[in-house]
Amino acid sequence: MGKLLLKYKVHHVLFWLLLFAGWYFLRYQDFSTRLLAFKITSIKVIDLALMVYITNLLLIPKLLYRKQYFFFILAYVSMIFCSSVWKQYILADVMHIGNFSIWNNFKGRLYDNIIPHYLLVSTGAAIKLLADYARTQRRLAEITKEKAESELKFLKSQINPHFIFNSLNSIYFLIDKSNRDARESLHKFSEMLRYQLYECGGEKIEIEKEIKYLEDYVDLQRLRKDDKYKVEFHCSQEVGGFAIEPLLLMPFVENSFKHISHFGNGKLNQVSIDASRNNGEFVFTVANTVDYSSKKNTDPVGGIGLRNVKRRLELLYPDKHRLEILEKEGWFRVDLRLKV
Repeated sequence: MGKLLLKYKVHHVLFWLLLFAGWYFLRYQDFSTRLLAFKITSIKVIDLALMVYITNLLLIPKLLYRKQYFFFILAYVSMIFCSSVWKQYILADVMHIGNFSIWNNFKGRLYDNIIPHYLLVSTGAAIKLLADYARTQRRLAEITKEKAESELKFLKSQINPHFIFNSLNSIYFLIDKSNRDARESLHKFSEMLRYQLYECGGEKIEIEKEIKYLEDYVDLQRLRKDDKYKVEFHCSQEVGGFAIEPLLLMPFVENSFKHISHFGNGKLNQVSIDASRNNGEFVFTVANTVDYSSKKNTDPVGGIGLRNVKRRLELLYPDKHRLEILEKEGWFRVDLRLKV
């Protein structure tokens, strides 16, 4: 119930209603009628709410958080000043005050109306900043904890890498040179293992290396499939020059091969992977055909792997990613967009 209330911002409505009630109760006796008091209070609360939400939802995220401090201060000061002036003219009209001018006794109006308006809106902005700071600290703590747990699991499962690579090299040279596919497959597997053991320890990895790792994985999967399966991997030339979290894309590709259809009536089973870069966004799309009538697809499409990567994206790329998972007309499709 609490999550539902937060989702639909019911607590915001309750707050403004409570503020309205308190404001009205404390000031209604200052006006000739209760209807007039109701109108005046409504105008003041609506005006304050508009200023708070414009500041918190537009000015702070779009200007302050992007370090455009001059434009933020200019927009903030101008907006509240204009709103205060506009509000006083509206109130004068509602109270039937003729020949009203903001410049008459401007010093008094500045002290009684405009400055308090700045203080009230600034209070709302301060609450926003404190809440965002708390969320950021909580997210950093979660990232630190998950990273520590991942590193611990990695260390526990890690076998002596020198032994592994020496063994792979020995096997490689034992394979007959005429068996090109086997030698290339072992080589790709060795490169993938090297990538996981030696290059994924940092917080970021070059996208070129991540794509190469995916290509090696896809090539190995192709060897396991016959002509009933069509696997495509396209990466545009614009994909490069930035870094992402290591192994962030792998769960999407693994999932596509795990849940690919197994049609046996001449119908093609397909996996399609596309990586591109458009307007400052890295776009990664993975799609595969699915067949729920097949006994081989007993697991739900997606599963734990996609849930985990969703969580990683929420922690590592807050407000900088968009993930869409679609299931339509025999296809399962994942579209990921990252701001880079």
